[in-house]
Amino acid sequence: MKDLFSHEELTETTDLQSAWEGVIKRLGPDIPSAWFERFIRPLTPVSCNNGIVQINVPGRFVMEWVKERYLNTLQTLLSDEMGSHVVVELVSQLQEKKPQPNLTSAPIPISTSVDTGFRPYEKFSFDTFVVGPSNRLAVAGAKAVAQNPGKKYNPLFIYGASGLGKTHLLHSIAREIRAVDPKCPIAYVGAQQFTEGFVNALQAGKMEHFRRTQRSLEVWLVDDIQLIAGKDKTQEEIFHTFNYLHSMGKQIVLTSDRPPRDLYLFDERIRSRFEWGLVADVQMPDTETRCAILRSKAMQEHMDLEHGVAMYLAENVPGNIRILEGALTKLAVQSSIESSGITMELAHAMVDTYYRSGVLAKPAFTEIIGTIGKHFKITSDEITGASRKAPIVHARHIAVYVTREITGDSWKHIGGLFGDRDHTSMMHAYTKIQEMMHHDRELRAAVKMLIRSLYPEG
Repeated sequence: MKDLFSHEELTETTDLQSAWEGVIKRLGPDIPSAWFERFIRPLTPVSCNNGIVQINVPGRFVMEWVKERYLNTLQTLLSDEMGSHVVVELVSQLQEKKPQPNLTSAPIPISTSVDTGFRPYEKFSFDTFVVGPSNRLAVAGAKAVAQNPGKKYNPLFIYGASGLGKTHLLHSIAREIRAVDPKCPIAYVGAQQFTEGFVNALQAGKMEHFRRTQRSLEVWLVDDIQLIAGKDKTQEEIFHTFNYLHSMGKQIVLTSDRPPRDLYLFDERIRSRFEWGLVADVQMPDTETRCAILRSKAMQEHMDLEHGVAMYLAENVPGNIRILEGALTKLAVQSSIESSGITMELAHAMVDTYYRSGVLAKPAFTEIIGTIGKHFKITSDEITGASRKAPIVHARHIAVYVTREITGDSWKHIGGLFGDRDHTSMMHAYTKIQEMMHHDRELRAAVKMLIRSLYPEG
């Protein structure tokens, strides 16, 4: 029995480890930090025999991600560090499970009479959803799906910041379909709820029942899909469920706080499938739409709300629709306590008490770059640093634009904040993003979302 490495083996192992450290050092600056820590850092070289280097990878998802994006780069850099050509072979540390017969190879019987227990929220319908320029495409897509599920826009992917009506649209779709077919099997599930159900099924040995429940559907509504980022096994289950339902012509609708292309910790296979149908955004509504939403809400709650008061709230209450409706509720409670109607004087007092500081307060520069860095999975130091990598430069330009829009500071001062850069480069960054936003609707929505998220929401 061999207990010790031979001298040759020890030297070879040492050389491989040293070469690998060189690869990591060279590759690090070229990859977004979140990707590097998630996918590259865990790789471990284990052997080098006859020019073949084996590298352990923690799981199949990571292995496929690395193979698709960086295998050739790793092979080139490692060959350079070792002084001779080598072939990199990725080996999963986790033993691959045998394919489940009911996963993709054999269909799961579908029962069209299954009752998922889901009931659309009674106040969420297309009739109560106020349509404006900020959400027109998403509403049109949702109505088309509700009228002809599985036939058009499949999947429908709706994205936007929290509190802008994505969940309202999901329930509206379900309500419209159920109005035509009360027994239609529809499931509404939050991504976090799906993960918990998946884990519980694994622990209880009830995966077949879990999969049957998710796949015996006509309509699958998944809310906040971004919450499964980084959860490899859950993503794999979502992937197979998506494939199965889509192949059977069942309608899929998903929501997220960002478009598919920005779901960085998702497998490319999943992201590409999310874009098969219609991708539509819901943006922060303009003042007129916010006013209309308040009037609609007041009508539902049988409140007497004058247009002038509604417009004042729309202009002076910051934050999303949920915050705006919360302000209306506060106003109604206050008017009830004082036994008076909802007046402009009462609205002024309520805004001054609960929202005025939020309206006037501007986020600090550290908050701005921190928020933008979090969105793009790039550190604040990278944004203000000297890197010329395309993703970092793009994020830096957006940070310049947002900083100027929020603070109104001089170009010279902003240049100082971004590592003592020349004021002309700051002007160039701002103008470039401004022009891109004019032609790129998704970018425009993302930047507006970032600016809105930087203000306190009461």
